[in-house]
Amino acid sequence: MSTLWSPRNDDSATSDREVNCQKMVEPGFQVIVDCMLEAGWTRGELMRSLKRLIAADNMTQKENAKVEAS
Repeated sequence: MSTLWSPRNDDSATSDREVNCQKMVEPGFQVIVDCMLEAGWTRGELMRSLKRLIAADNMTQKENAKVEAS
């Protein structure tokens, strides 16, 4: 499977991983935002939906961790 992003660079102990991650995610995120706005969704609707998706993913990760621990 091909990847859309370059692999993370763990070579530098001084690199700011969160900033580097954000830089890698931003172009794809902007494509999603642009497509949704063009489809007629408002920015507020989109941002609330993204927040809910993040919350759902966090909940799924917690549930998966519980299952794996048992």
